Amino acid sequence: MDNTSSVFGNRQSPSVIRKANRTKSSFEKKFGDDSHLSYPLSSNENLIMQPWLGIHDLTVSETGQPIDSEKGIIVGNIRMGYGHYRISMAIASAVNHFGYTPYWLDLAACKQTTGGKVIQHLNKLYSLGSRLSQQYSLFNRLFWEKLNSEGFRKLSFNAKDQRVSELMAPVLSHIPKDMPFIGTHTWPAQAAVHAGISNVISVIPDNWPMALHLAEGAHHVVQTPSCYFGYRILNGMDKSRLLKPMPADSITHAGHFIDHELLKDLKADCNKRVSRIEAGEPLRILLTVGGAGAQFDTFLAIIGHLLPLVEARRVCLFINVGDYRSVWNQLTDKLPGLRKLARLYDNEWDDVVALTDTDNDHLEGIHAFCHEDIFSAVYSTNRLMRITDLMVTKPSELAFYPVPKLMIKRVGGHEAYGAIRAAEIGDGTIEFERTDAAIQMLQLLIEEKSLIKTMCQNILKANAAGVYDGAYKTVELALKRRS
Repeated sequence: MDNTSSVFGNRQSPSVIRKANRTKSSFEKKFGDDSHLSYPLSSNENLIMQPWLGIHDLTVSETGQPIDSEKGIIVGNIRMGYGHYRISMAIASAVNHFGYTPYWLDLAACKQTTGGKVIQHLNKLYSLGSRLSQQYSLFNRLFWEKLNSEGFRKLSFNAKDQRVSELMAPVLSHIPKDMPFIGTHTWPAQAAVHAGISNVISVIPDNWPMALHLAEGAHHVVQTPSCYFGYRILNGMDKSRLLKPMPADSITHAGHFIDHELLKDLKADCNKRVSRIEAGEPLRILLTVGGAGAQFDTFLAIIGHLLPLVEARRVCLFINVGDYRSVWNQLTDKLPGLRKLARLYDNEWDDVVALTDTDNDHLEGIHAFCHEDIFSAVYSTNRLMRITDLMVTKPSELAFYPVPKLMIKRVGGHEAYGAIRAAEIGDGTIEFERTDAAIQMLQLLIEEKSLIKTMCQNILKANAAGVYDGAYKTVELALKRRS
C-alpha cells in the first residue's frame, strides 16, 4: 500500500513524492537498512506498571514470554515528551480493565533497529525545538509556532512521514496480523499498517487537526467533536485545493483518553476536593514540570509566589519534575527556600504510592517528585491528580484530564486548542501566555473558593455525558473490529 503517493484519494505532486523518497534514503544511509531482518519480540512484566495497569513490555528478545494474541492488545507508542506515554497508559488502563493484556511496544526503545534510530534522532530535534521556543521568542513566533500549527498540518508532511515510517515496520513482523494494535503516535500506527497488520487503531492527540497524525489503513480515533469534523474534510491540509474527505468508517469521535483509575472514583474525588476547600484545608496545587523544563522561568515565578502561602499553610504544593533531576536542582538553586520546605521523593515510588493511596485529610508543605524510571515519572502525575485540588500545566495532553486546571503558556501552536477545549467544558481555565496573568488567575483561584468548586461540578457533568470515555471506546472499537 503506497500511502505516500496518495492520501485518502488525494494525489501528491511528483515533487512531494521525490522529497519523501529522498528523506527515506537519507535515513537509510545514516542508520542502515534492516528491511531484510526479522526481529523476535517477547514480553516481560513491567515491574512498575504491572500492579496498576497490567502492562507487559515487548522487547526485541527471545528470552521473555511469548505474545498471547488471543488475550493481548498491542499498545504501540514512542516516547516523545510525556504526552504520548500518558495516552498509552490511558489505553493500557482500559485494556486491563476489560480483562486483556496490554503489550507495551515503544518503537524508540528498539534502539538496534533502523526505525528506532530514526525516531530517537527526530525526537532529539523536536525536544531541542521545544526548548529553543521557550528561550527565544523570535524563534518561537517565526518558526516553532508555525511549524506546530501549520507545518505539521500539511498533507505533504504526512506523505513524507508515511515513507519514513516504512523503516519502522520490520520490528513488527512477528506480531500476528489480526491482533489488535493501538498506536498512540502516528508512526507506530503507520508502521503497523506497512507491516500488514489488519486491525490498527490510530489514537490522535490534541485538538487541532493535522495531517501529521494520519495513518491511512488504520481507524482513527479523536477526542473532540471539532477535531472530528476537521479531520473528516482534511480541513486546511492543502491550501491550494479542497481535499477528498476521509471515509466515515476511517474515523471515530471517542472522547478524552483517560485512565480507568481516574474515572472509577471520579465523583468521590471531586467531592473530597469540595470538602477540603470548605473545611479551609491548604489548597493542594500540582505543578507538572514536564519535558526538559521548557517553561522553567514560568514555574520558577509561580513557585516563588506560592512559597509564602505554603509557609502560611494556605497552600500545599506538589511538584513533579519527571525524570529531569537537573530541573529540580535548578529550581532549588534559584529558590533556596524551596529546598528547606520540600520533601523530595527521589526514586521513592513506594512512598508515592503510599502518599496517593492514603486518604489524607490534611497535607501541608511541599512534596517534590523525581524518578529516573520513565513510567514512575509520568504516572506519578496521574496518581497525584486524584488527591490534588488544582493542576497547573501547559495545555498539552493533560488539558483533557478530569481535574481542575490552570493553563499556562503552550509549547507549540497546536496546544492552544487543548486549552480552548478545557475552558469550554469548564474543567480548566483559558491559556495564560503571560506569567503575571497566570499568577493573577492562580491567586484568584486560591482566594475565591467557588471557582474550583464550579470546575468540579463541570467535571461531573462532562463525565456523565461520556466526555472522558475515549480510552474505553477505543479499546471497545479494537475488540469489535477483531470480532
